[in-house]
Order: sequence, then structure tokens, then C-alpha cells
Amino acid sequence: MILAIASGKGGTGKTSVACALALALDRPLTFLDCDVEGSNAHLFLRPEITSHQEVMVPYPVIDPKLCDACGRCVEECQFGAMIRLGKKVRLMANLCHGCGVCRLVCPRDAITMAGRPVGMMFSGTAGVMRFFSGELRTGEALSVPIIKKIKEQQDDLVIIDCPPGTSCPAVESVDGADFALLVTEPTPFGEHDLRGMITVCRRLEIPCGVVINRSSEDDGIIERLCKAEDVPVLMRIPFDRKVAETYAKGGSLLEAMPGIKEELKDMFTEIRGMRR
Repeated sequence: MILAIASGKGGTGKTSVACALALALDRPLTFLDCDVEGSNAHLFLRPEITSHQEVMVPYPVIDPKLCDACGRCVEECQFGAMIRLGKKVRLMANLCHGCGVCRLVCPRDAITMAGRPVGMMFSGTAGVMRFFSGELRTGEALSVPIIKKIKEQQDDLVIIDCPPGTSCPAVESVDGADFALLVTEPTPFGEHDLRGMITVCRRLEIPCGVVINRSSEDDGIIERLCKAEDVPVLMRIPFDRKVAETYAKGGSLLEAMPGIKEELKDMFTEIRGMRR
């Protein structure tokens, strides 16, 4: 089973819930921190990192001796990474997605593909868990290749801590999951961005449920949306100052609220019955 923990916006407590659930289950599983632009699950899980590897993406190299600046590569590049300057073609490396179309359409065979590092993948263990995370290199824009590399890991149970939002990194992280647990907060911003994440799950045909973090008497704004979209609210985590105090000391949600462990386990049992 692949369980994606996602949110439409940052700061809802997505990573806190993902880590708390993994710790509450207390069983062999694989935890994937796919928020490669701001990974922090390690702060809660405290894994022992045993290995790391560079993540490479292909990129084109233009041979100036063969290139006649015909412009075919410029015309076919959907990312605008190739530009023609006079009698030369230049590559905008930060825009290149490594698709290789430029090499295929070049009539002079002036383009070859090489490798360019965009980040790192780290692996290790945290108790009975296998732990994987990634880190995007400073100045790079391509986080999706790192996420794909992390998601190559397989297990009977995989928990994915997804990046926030509804852009390409978030979609790539959620794609292929058996169920998406959407963490939100009872605010207008939380409601707006949750709506977007529900839409993503619907288009990917992934069943989803909601956790309301910092739950209070204002939950109605989220409950109305969930009722209208026929999405179940699976759990509420109360708004409690003690949680923030525990986080500030590097503690997990389970340390702040020990009694929530059984609720998390019950929610997981319910999710298993709802997965696709």
C-alpha cells in the first residue's frame, strides 16, 4: 500500500502527521520524504543516514563544429531551453528538462546527451523503518527527477511525505498512491488550497480523506467543503499550544499528545478499507 500525505498549502502540519502516523504504526515500512525543496521529516524521525547518491538528469551538449544553427531544436523545445543567437544555438540549462527531443530532431547530429547533477538522495533507517529523502541543489529548479528517484523504493507499506501545493512536484509525489491523506487547517487559505488538492486527487483517480489540524470551533469551513465534495474527515487534531512547544524542542506529535496514537492507528485501518 502506498499512502501519500499531502496538503494544498505549506504549514498545515503535513510532515508532522506523516511522521506521527509512521511512528504510531510501529511496524516495518518505507518512509519517503519527497519534499526535496524543504525536507524536514528527519527532524522528527531522527534516521541514521547510511548512504547517499547524486541524482542526475540528461542535458544536451551542442557541438559547435557540426551545428549550423538551423533552429529545429529551438522550434521543437517545448520548455524554451534552446535559443538561437545569430549563427549559434545556446542552451538555457535551468530551463532544460532533459527530454532529448533536440537530439532527435537535429539534422546534423550536432547534439549529444550528458548528465547534470540536480540534487541528492539520502537513505537510512529509523527504527524499523527504511527512510529516504532528497535535497534539491541550490539554484536548480528540477525537483521532479529527485522525487522520481526516491519513489523507486518499494515495500508492502510506503508512506510519502509530499511537497505542499498542487504544482508538478506535488502531483508527481501523489501520483500512483493508493490513497491520499490531505492535511488542512480550518482557515480560508486552508479551505481554498484543500479544494485544489481534492481536484488533483480526482484527476489522478486517487481516493482521499482529510485530517483537520489545529481543529477548533471554526472547522465548519472545512466540513462544508468536504461534505460538498463527498470527502470524509478522518481525524481532527486539536489546536493546542503544547504541540507547538514540543515541535520547538524537536519532539513529534506523539510526544505532545501520546493519546493520539490509537486514533492514528484506527485512521490507518479505516484508510486500508477505502484505498483503490
